[in-house]
Amino acid sequence: PYINHPIELAKLLSNEGGITSSELLSAALLHDTIEDTQTTREELQEQFGAGITAIVMEVTDDKTLPKAVRKRLQIEHAGTISAQAKLVKLADKICNLRDMDNSPPAKWPIERRREYFDWAKQVVDQLRGAHAALEALFDAAYAKRP
Repeated sequence: PYINHPIELAKLLSNEGGITSSELLSAALLHDTIEDTQTTREELQEQFGAGITAIVMEVTDDKTLPKAVRKRLQIEHAGTISAQAKLVKLADKICNLRDMDNSPPAKWPIERRREYFDWAKQVVDQLRGAHAALEALFDAAYAKRP
């Protein structure tokens, strides 16, 4: 179910990253809301406040752009986002690689999975210096590249 991924992100940040900020953990739970639901920025801000919404918006892709452009922009923008958004982005990539390793999409050939791992590393390389322990977790997940 959809909710499993955001919960895993928040658990990773809390349990493995030592993050205690309720604002950051809330943003982790909501990080895909704008991209994956009909929720608007205004609705998110009304319900959860400006701080959480700002973090969510920093990690939200513009779905009106082609996928290849969105992926390139993630690499280009990763180094410029706030410290809190970097932690959410880093945790997202860790969870995605772990999921890819544990349960790869059935229709993804090995080359596509490798490309995903390599793209995620390009994003995370722009986040280096944000949180050493999370970066080590990413490196461990990346080491399982197919």
